[in-house]
Amino acid sequence: MTDPVPAPFPSPTVRLSSGGALPQFGFGTYKVPADETEALVRTALEVGHRHLDTATMYGNERGVGRALAASGLPRDDVFVTTKLDNPDHEPAAARAAFARSLDLLGLEWVDLYLIHWPMPRTTDFIATWRTLTEFVQDGRARAIGVSNFQPDQLRAIIDATGVVPAVNQIEVTPYLTQEPLRALHAELGIVTEAWSPLARGRVLTEPVVVDAARRLGCTPAQLVLAWHLQRGDVVFPKSSTRERMRENAGALDLVRSGQVDEATMAAISGLNRDRRVGSSPDAVELDVQR
Repeated sequence: MTDPVPAPFPSPTVRLSSGGALPQFGFGTYKVPADETEALVRTALEVGHRHLDTATMYGNERGVGRALAASGLPRDDVFVTTKLDNPDHEPAAARAAFARSLDLLGLEWVDLYLIHWPMPRTTDFIATWRTLTEFVQDGRARAIGVSNFQPDQLRAIIDATGVVPAVNQIEVTPYLTQEPLRALHAELGIVTEAWSPLARGRVLTEPVVVDAARRLGCTPAQLVLAWHLQRGDVVFPKSSTRERMRENAGALDLVRSGQVDEATMAAISGLNRDRRVGSSPDAVELDVQR
């Protein structure tokens, strides 16, 4: 008798302009060592995650694929994102890199494929974007998008190809609320995905966050994740233990119950300093990784 398929988190979903639904609450694999990835992602799926975010740059696509294969879950039940690495922008290299990612993941198609960084000084990211459209046309990517693109870069690829990215995965935290860029996303129909949503843990000791979490009877991490979700951001925090995965999922309860009121939301947004904890897209070129 096989083990029962684990129940998913009751995560809200966001609609992609290209069609399909993206779970708003996912599991990230940035800096997860390759030899630990399979076990950790299997745990994430057992706990209830149905959205996995990886990248060629992370070096752990094979482990993600193995965990998915071992989970017993139907392929359509899990949303998988991976990303093009910085050295692979040239069209022929991008085609080979995408095929290699599918092979490592053990998948015939991915739900979302992203350009990881635009690197405008060293690459023709418009040609790269045009290449990614091929993967949608041949059915190997159900949607394509970008990561760390700025307004002029978004407009450039849309003007050149007529294809709007399904998502832009950018750094968003209470220290960097990204309101102008998020407004442009809303105008263009692009979903905002927030990487490093907890500012690498730094925001969790802010008195505003600590006091509000105490008042609501939740953890600071749950509160900040709920802040993202209520704003409409897609988040995929990384967790190293089953207990922390379940704890983070408590953010969904806060959203469903409506406990985080407008005043608390505004107080957390008031922490904005337009300050990054990760690399700036202006600084990342071929010799730099975030």
